[in-house]
Amino acid sequence: MSFASPLALLGLLSIPLLLRWYARQRRRRARDAHAFVAPAMMPSVTPHRPRWRRDAPTLAFALALAVLIVAAARPQRSVAVPLTEGAIMLANDVSSSMTATDVHPTRLEAAKRADKRFLASAPGAIEVGLLEFARTPVVLQSPTTDHSLTRTALAQFRTSGGTAIGDAILTAVRVLTTLPTKDDKRPPGAIVLASDGASNVGSAPLAAARQAAAQHIPIYTVALGTPNGRYPDKRGSRTVIRPAPPDPQELARIAAVSHGRSLTVATAAGLRDAYTHLATRLGQKQVKHEITASLAGGGLALMLLGSILSLRWFGRMI
Repeated sequence: MSFASPLALLGLLSIPLLLRWYARQRRRRARDAHAFVAPAMMPSVTPHRPRWRRDAPTLAFALALAVLIVAAARPQRSVAVPLTEGAIMLANDVSSSMTATDVHPTRLEAAKRADKRFLASAPGAIEVGLLEFARTPVVLQSPTTDHSLTRTALAQFRTSGGTAIGDAILTAVRVLTTLPTKDDKRPPGAIVLASDGASNVGSAPLAAARQAAAQHIPIYTVALGTPNGRYPDKRGSRTVIRPAPPDPQELARIAAVSHGRSLTVATAAGLRDAYTHLATRLGQKQVKHEITASLAGGGLALMLLGSILSLRWFGRMI
């Protein structure tokens, strides 16, 4: 919860002072009563003492005052609402290590299937584009609301050597920042980057992530694979089995710098769930909704309750 006028909360400091004043008044009245009536005569003078009922109206008033002060601070809570516009670039690593089979059937095939799940879950109003990257990033589909075109572009993936994560980020940022504007405003954008390793060619990934952050484009990274992952590397007539452990640390730093989020998945099912979650998350935006009226109504109701109790038990409003 946040507050549009937080300085109003300083009024809460007055409540302990008012309760302390009330307690002093209670003690003063008790001393005055004992000064005029002998202790032995007190049961006959006041045979029905109100006990807890004496303080109940005052506590209701104090609580009502606290609620009304909080209402004056204009409290707000965040509510998720569907996006009516936006653009997302799916950036997929297609380097040779993506042929590792530790994520069934291969890392790349699992990523393609997760992309399809993402496209099926993404709101229709969101434009989704696709690029692949190994040594060089290639835009396979510009962002479009026709998600079937992006789904068809997934068949164009081709594996090769190298991992240019920085160049992939810069390419995605360029695509997102050159989209047509609406009412002189660029639609909000995001990048979903799936990879299994550290960048080893091209631009520095963290510098590219800072450029994305400067354009208010968060990067959601997905680290694929397990530490024991291996892939076949063909060298002429020979095939060498090479280790391909993922590097989630670099991807996590990229996400942090760009104000996105990092995910690490080791199974195809986990990857599908991650992409479904991302589709839901990126298809919504958080809007602050003011709840002043609700709290003010609750404060007035407590004040009315205190008045009713005081009138019923003691014959006065307060």
